[in-house]
Amino acid sequence: MTLTLDGVSKVVNGQVHIHPTELTFAPGTMNVLLGPTLAGKTSLMRLMAGLDVPATGRILWQGTDVTGMRVQDRAVAMVYQQFINYPSMSVYDNIASPLRLQGKSRTEIDRAVQETAAMMKLTPMLARKPLELSGGQQQRCALARALVKGAGLVLLDEPLANLDYKLREELRLEIPRIFEAAGSIFVYATTEPEEALLLGGNTATLWEGRVTQFGPTPQVYRQPKDATTARVFSDPPMNFLAVTKAGDSIGFGAGQKAPAIGSLAGLADGRYLAGFRPNHLEIDRPEGAAMAFEARLKVTEITGSETFVHLDHHGERWVGLIHGVRDLELGAELRVWLDPAHVYVFSTDGALVAPAAYALAA
Repeated sequence: MTLTLDGVSKVVNGQVHIHPTELTFAPGTMNVLLGPTLAGKTSLMRLMAGLDVPATGRILWQGTDVTGMRVQDRAVAMVYQQFINYPSMSVYDNIASPLRLQGKSRTEIDRAVQETAAMMKLTPMLARKPLELSGGQQQRCALARALVKGAGLVLLDEPLANLDYKLREELRLEIPRIFEAAGSIFVYATTEPEEALLLGGNTATLWEGRVTQFGPTPQVYRQPKDATTARVFSDPPMNFLAVTKAGDSIGFGAGQKAPAIGSLAGLADGRYLAGFRPNHLEIDRPEGAAMAFEARLKVTEITGSETFVHLDHHGERWVGLIHGVRDLELGAELRVWLDPAHVYVFSTDGALVAPAAYALAA
């Protein structure tokens, strides 16, 4: 049950929504589409499902060209963030509807519905109508209908956004196991890097209609092939700093210099773009070697156990994720620290030159 996108693109009113894309998803795999809003995730899924016809290229299912095949003739199920249920049917009948279309027996249908409802914590609601449920319960009903179908290709477009935290975490673990056991191809769209890491499997990063990288999720996260992928796979986005390597030192900012250590040590002399994730920026000096920067505090956001600090470093906007709740004065000058082991190095055109040392050791 392999799905292949062979040079597939999408053009709407002369505007390119999806640039020519090459992707192959293997049976029984978890595949995450990660990108910001309007990156092209939903457009790509609609092409996979057969809801839209590509401007160029082919869609192959098990080696057969299904580009022009109707969506109802494909073994595909799709669930959106905005839940879609049949309002006149009970929850039981909503879940059972795809099985009835498949001609399953009453016994088979009842067993499958009861098992799926139990997994989705919907058993007490089976006799209710969708409009009698909360928003999260309605989304669980829509998910259950997709799960029970046993489709070879399951497309989930940010399906857990409306669920409470506990159930969302449970389903992130449960759904991949279900589809892996069934041998289905699972494609899950999200804007959240953390969700991609929790789901595992493979991740395709998208930016402005282009797939920038595809591979095992930990590899894409630790070794992004370019600055765009690194920006997509970081929340908040990765911070960047223009640097100049000269001999055994690195120049940055307003005449500042630091020893060229970590991923910066082996570089040829020249100009580069250094990148580092917000959680690697510190306001308390860490043990060992570290680079220091002077920055002005613009905004703080307290999330509970952590604090986001928004900084202005000589006109560059940085974000740091600091452990603990910090009482910091807005507008104050702060000295922030960065371990060179956490620095990625990109060329001035954005291609990865050297991954961070910590990523190679992981």
